[in-house]
Amino acid sequence: MSPSHLSAAPHSENGSVAAASLPSAAAQLVERLGTGRATIGVVGLGYVGLPLAVECADQGFETLGIDLDADRVGQLNAGENYLDDLEDETVRRLVDDDRLKGTTDFDRAADVDVFFVCVPTPVTDTNEPDTSYIQSAAESIAESLRPGQLIVLRSTTYPSTTEEVVQPILAEAAEAQGLELGEDYFLAHSPERIDPGNEEYTTANTPVVVGGATETGTQVAVRALEAIVNEVHAVANPKVAEMEKLLENIFRSVNIALVNELAQLCERIGDVSMWEVVQAAATKPFGYMPFYPGPGLGGHCIPIDPHYLSWLARKHDFETSFITLSARINEQMPFYVVESVVEEIARRPVALPEAEVLVLGVAFKRNVDDTRHAPAATIIRLLREKGIGAVRYHDPHVEAFQAPGRDGGAAVDVPPVDLTPEVLRRHDAAVIVTDHDAFDPHFIAEHARSIVDTRNALEAVTDPGLREKITLLGSS
Repeated sequence: MSPSHLSAAPHSENGSVAAASLPSAAAQLVERLGTGRATIGVVGLGYVGLPLAVECADQGFETLGIDLDADRVGQLNAGENYLDDLEDETVRRLVDDDRLKGTTDFDRAADVDVFFVCVPTPVTDTNEPDTSYIQSAAESIAESLRPGQLIVLRSTTYPSTTEEVVQPILAEAAEAQGLELGEDYFLAHSPERIDPGNEEYTTANTPVVVGGATETGTQVAVRALEAIVNEVHAVANPKVAEMEKLLENIFRSVNIALVNELAQLCERIGDVSMWEVVQAAATKPFGYMPFYPGPGLGGHCIPIDPHYLSWLARKHDFETSFITLSARINEQMPFYVVESVVEEIARRPVALPEAEVLVLGVAFKRNVDDTRHAPAATIIRLLREKGIGAVRYHDPHVEAFQAPGRDGGAAVDVPPVDLTPEVLRRHDAAVIVTDHDAFDPHFIAEHARSIVDTRNALEAVTDPGLREKITLLGSS
């Protein structure tokens, strides 16, 4: 996969064509990619952008990482890795070899052949898409737009963003220079597929999808991605690529909502554990895939994507009832967890204002330090609003954590504590929100007074006396 081994001839069945059949600017870009002389620019150095920048540099390309966070850029230029999914030595080596550099501006934008835009795509307070980061990146790139450049939007977003938000910004700059999309410069969408904490699938070996705003744009984008990714699947246009990413994430959202709703039903029925139900269903070798209940969804994409699609649907006089309902069920899970914690405390001789609760795990998933949209934040806020006297947390991957203040107030620090027998015994209830491998189930069960387990993290604890302390989400 090294650029030195890439030729200008096609080596993909779904988009690559011989350089000779491409417009001059496209052929030159393909040649630069094939010989490893292309300069890659990655806009946004977060959980998506930095691994991509590292992979580009590791394949031999001069790579420029652009991020407005001066501290983050400073760390990178010092050779300091700040993501768990990357090897410290790899980052240090690439920086020392001058293959990877960070900057807070677009001064070198004209030198870049391929831009990968990996900026945040949040929602507003009214759950509408916020494309301001995408617009800002596009405007900065447009200021130095030149022939032979490819811009690939990788941020997860709603269908038509690439063509209706990014393309007009570039077109205005292109018109002033007499540049034509698909002939002189190129635009595509290729959604990211980063899975924090996944050691099996990385940037290089996870297949990606790409759709260009023009046919030539698709062909050139395929070649650019093939230089750093093992498998590239081309689709008809950016809308298809944008929609397929939403399908990936909403597929998970809908199925998780299903088991979350059934988990609540199982508690009411009695003598039924949703965890055992899922494990039993998973024995079927076809037509089923297991999803598990939990305290709510986290990360950047899954909690956000249903709102993106619902917003777009309303613009087309369409209601995504099924998807919207699923999102609502998942968003209610932190409330359900908090009610379980309050019930546990009610069984103890302590009033809520004097009660102390320990939250175990504040990252949105196991074995990562990513706290974006973590359900722990909502759980802690709700516990405080219930009048719990003290809420603390322990997470081996997260050194500092903030949760929203009461009644929508400003975020406040949550006190971190070490996980010791004394700390566990001190708290009236412990709630396992994230099932990190570092958590010893028997240690927690032995020393905690009572436990609300939202992840079945204490499954290995079978002692009847210890099981009596455990309230398992989705099990009566």
